[in-house]
Amino acid sequence: MARVQYVTASDAPPETAPVLAKLPDLHVFAMVANAPTLLRPWLRLGGALLNDLAIDPLLRELVIMQVGRLAARYEWDQHVEIARAAGATDEQIAALDRGDDDADCFDDVQRATLAVVADVVRDGEVPDERHAALAAHLDDRQVVEVMVLAGHYLGLARMMTALRIDPDDAAAVGAIRAST
Repeated sequence: MARVQYVTASDAPPETAPVLAKLPDLHVFAMVANAPTLLRPWLRLGGALLNDLAIDPLLRELVIMQVGRLAARYEWDQHVEIARAAGATDEQIAALDRGDDDADCFDDVQRATLAVVADVVRDGEVPDERHAALAAHLDDRQVVEVMVLAGHYLGLARMMTALRIDPDDAAAVGAIRAST
């Protein structure tokens, strides 16, 4: 059971209610809505991460799913279908789910990214050789995007774990867009 109340559009303060009314009915949004001054900026950041990055959308989803696999299954569950829509194969999803980040179904940039993200989730220490492998495929902007994406979803994972968020069924692909 969650450690905080879920805020809904019907019981939210006036500045938050219209925002919640536009969002899918997911516990993650209802949880963050407890901090009304943070909800809109948090949603804008999330929207930018989902829609405005230079990295490939499939790579974005692999980052999120790697964080979800290692830190909060909620994120994994919400992003499997989004990853498929971005081009992930069933083979890639299965390999990632079993922790086989070196599987042949991943290309070199995907393997390098998954390794770095695993380091970020575990303790934040990325060995020089892993960073070099990532930087061999991505420019500085893209490397930073990977780090911000992993950090954002890791922070969210830790918050969901600490507050014992309840699971949700996955939202429909396209239901979560750049928000308010």
